[in-house]
Amino acid sequence: MTDVQFVTDGKGRKVAVLIDLKKHGARLQDFWDGMVSESRRKEPEYRWKSKGRSREARSAAWIVMLRLTSQ
Repeated sequence: MTDVQFVTDGKGRKVAVLIDLKKHGARLQDFWDGMVSESRRKEPEYRWKSKGRSREARSAAWIVMLRLTSQ
């Protein structure tokens, strides 16, 4: 892959990477999405009950839920 540079520590071990986002931004986004998905694999699943709730109410509840879990 071109336009990728590794940052090394004093012992020559790779500790970080610099990536040209203009060229490889989509790949980085795919990688990041996979990492987030994998980190949430064991979280409990939440099922919406569609009876009596409008789409807006479900959406608002989802936003509140996200704010609570991200704290």
